[in-house]
Amino acid sequence: MISSNPVSQSQATSQHHQRKIRYAVVGLGWFAQQAALPAFAQAENSELIALVSDDPTKLEELGQKYGVQQTYSYEEYEDCLTSGKVDAVYIALPNHLHQEYTARAAKQSIHVLCEKPMAMTEAECEAMIQACNDNGVKLMIAYRLHLEPANMAAVEVIRSAQIGEPRIFNSVFTQQVTDEGNIRLRNVTGGGTLDDIGIYCINAARYLFQDEPIEVFATTANKGEQRFNEVEEMTTAILRFPNERLATFTVSFGAAPVSTYQIIGTQGDLRLDPAYAWQGELKYYLTVNGETQERRFPPHDQLAAEFTYFSNCILQNQDPEPSGQEGLNDVRIIRALYQSIEQGGSVKIAQLDRAQRPTGNQSIECSPAKEQPDLIHATSPHESS
Repeated sequence: MISSNPVSQSQATSQHHQRKIRYAVVGLGWFAQQAALPAFAQAENSELIALVSDDPTKLEELGQKYGVQQTYSYEEYEDCLTSGKVDAVYIALPNHLHQEYTARAAKQSIHVLCEKPMAMTEAECEAMIQACNDNGVKLMIAYRLHLEPANMAAVEVIRSAQIGEPRIFNSVFTQQVTDEGNIRLRNVTGGGTLDDIGIYCINAARYLFQDEPIEVFATTANKGEQRFNEVEEMTTAILRFPNERLATFTVSFGAAPVSTYQIIGTQGDLRLDPAYAWQGELKYYLTVNGETQERRFPPHDQLAAEFTYFSNCILQNQDPEPSGQEGLNDVRIIRALYQSIEQGGSVKIAQLDRAQRPTGNQSIECSPAKEQPDLIHATSPHESS
């Protein structure tokens, strides 16, 4: 099911009347292989046309599996962009490469869907926005939960004032990252708990409060395991929002998997558990006047929803809601949190621009992939290589 604006049911289900957007997937790590490549089969307005990687085995075997003839090394990225066969790139590279590969695509008039976090610094984010604006291409940051029915239903519950005035947000997002070579555990590639999973908590607080934080504080803990030599093991943060609202969260790479948030208002509360998962069933629990209602959201393909949405934005010449500005705001908040950790005190944030917020109108459901693919020269971050 695809809801109304900016992507309507009729628009999304009548793709035989319009061309498909042709994508190159840039970077073929675990998430690209596990979630992105299989999703194209469920996104009717999108076509996987090219693969870019520095691993020839990945290019050969994944090219054969998905029927992709256009394969390129990173050195051949420019050839991919100028081939005339690609309309958009999905960038699934390590964080420190996002800015370069976005700017190069924009200069060749190729639209960009870039994974989050958008980049490592505010300056890199601003350069990405500028490059896309200068070349008249769309830039979307891959906030899949902005299209996910459970999270967008939560937004509508808050907007409808069912729990009264929202006052408190609290979240825990933890997992075991056991592969010491994983990019999430490396500083040079932009790893760390805040950039990798803390961004989900930050973004959820922002779309549930429909506002931007004005002050932040954070602290970290680390038991000194070898795998946490470069990045923090866990982080706890407090975000102060206007009108005296508080958001807190804890994220960790060294704890059992938990993915939940709760927003508490003056008349009730809403809890999602799990909240941030990219596959499987999501649930929320709405409690008002002591009575709890459970709602289940069946599994669907969140990456297919992303490709469907972005392709329709390109085809209909509409600006994506999870824009470059959305990505920039989260990076500014993350950098302020790290500044707080370094200084040992709270950090005020200058006013953040954001005119548009995600709502239930952009919720998209796509059928889940039929099977989980075998990984090629890639491991889950939760497994040792």
